[in-house]
Amino acid sequence: LHLSAVKLAELHSDLKIQEKDELSWKKLKAEGLDEDGEKEAKLRRNLNVIMTKYGMNGKKDSQLVDTNYIKDGTESDTLDDPRLEKLWSKAKTSGKFSDEELDKLWREFKHHKEKIHEYNILLETVSRTEDIHKNVINPSEENLVKEEILHNKHRELKDKLRSINQGFERLRKVSHQGYDTTSEFEEPRVIDLWDMAKSANFTEKELESFREELKHFEAKIEKHHHYQKQLEISHQKLKHVEATGDKDHLNRNKEKYAMLEEKTKELGYKVKKHLQDLSSRISQGLQHNEL
Repeated sequence: LHLSAVKLAELHSDLKIQEKDELSWKKLKAEGLDEDGEKEAKLRRNLNVIMTKYGMNGKKDSQLVDTNYIKDGTESDTLDDPRLEKLWSKAKTSGKFSDEELDKLWREFKHHKEKIHEYNILLETVSRTEDIHKNVINPSEENLVKEEILHNKHRELKDKLRSINQGFERLRKVSHQGYDTTSEFEEPRVIDLWDMAKSANFTEKELESFREELKHFEAKIEKHHHYQKQLEISHQKLKHVEATGDKDHLNRNKEKYAMLEEKTKELGYKVKKHLQDLSSRISQGLQHNEL
């Protein structure tokens, strides 16, 4: 796959969550609690996203950004959207951002690209489901269930599109004006969650509690970023030591690399599981708004 050390750790975390979700689904299915197949369909979509994200779907150039950091001041992948490319180019040449802020902004652009990618996968799934549904001649109770599934998928599409539009407006504003030093959150995923939470059906007390949880979540993400950077440094050092042929030095570096790799995987899993839980809570709040 030619993945970086960080991306391999990320793949491990994603597959671990996928495995856990599939085991939970098998229990539900055995109890007859997924008759409409919606949870199974969501699992397939999630797996499709993972395979595409890490270039395992058999298509060339399908991987998302290969690394979490800017190499030698330049990005290692395109953003696949002329509007995003234009904003990124403007931000890089504006002189309004330090190297650290550019690194942070690039993470925001990458995150936005991933959201668009996931939206397109869901849109394709919905289109296929609609085509199948239109070809059904005799309406039945089963088809009414499928209509409800389609309705839920359209609602999910609506939520994702709203998040994409909000995210683009934020990127446009930041690219033109620079970062707001009074901003409450810095991590793209946390900013997204907070914007959506403010639109959800939460009481003031629930919203305040959610804000505090997001602060803890952001700290967890920053810790994960720290270990990702250390893992990349350790990986580069390990390759250098391997070339020297110093066995004692090599063994010490291998031990350190293995420790950092395991810690990065563990934190990656915790971050993604926490994100999954927070997103689910917000989604429920947004659905209540529509009722």
